[in-house]
Amino acid sequence: MNDQRDTRPPTHLDRTIVLVGLMGAGKSCIGKRLAQALEVPFVDADTEIEKAAGLTIAEIFAKYGEPSFRDGERRVMARLLQGPPCVLAAGGGAFMDTETRALIKRGSVSIWLRADLDTLAGRTKGRSHRPLLNHGDPRETLAQLMEKRYPVYAEADVTVDTGPDNPNVTTTAALQALERHLGRPLATVS
Repeated sequence: MNDQRDTRPPTHLDRTIVLVGLMGAGKSCIGKRLAQALEVPFVDADTEIEKAAGLTIAEIFAKYGEPSFRDGERRVMARLLQGPPCVLAAGGGAFMDTETRALIKRGSVSIWLRADLDTLAGRTKGRSHRPLLNHGDPRETLAQLMEKRYPVYAEADVTVDTGPDNPNVTTTAALQALERHLGRPLATVS
């Protein structure tokens, strides 16, 4: 009889892994792969915000403005961080909020997916569901966001550079950086 059970060690993940970074950094793409490798659920905070509000992110911005969106985002992030361990893709601005950042630091491990301007501009080009990029020159907006947000993102527990590599390369780098941070092996990327 051929035993084909998964022989990887269980992850024993005891806290949520929160991916932070600008739009286009790969939080959802890498997050899904990392969650699979760690055998935990993947949760996209923006999707959860849309479910809670019954509106898209763009509609929330248009109807209520960014401050109202950030209030809702903070509440949803607090709820998600109280749940069972998962890989959580935070919205690009979530880590910028002092209260949300404190919640993330207190109960999870944060990974900043750092990307250069060319990578971000290429990945977000022509996508209208990104409210902050719908006015003016998107590349200039991204450059301004990088200048403002990167010093704060640098407060994350772990930093992983992402670019034109295959997503599995970045996922492996994130997993290895996470293992170094935690001081123990977690899983393998298939």
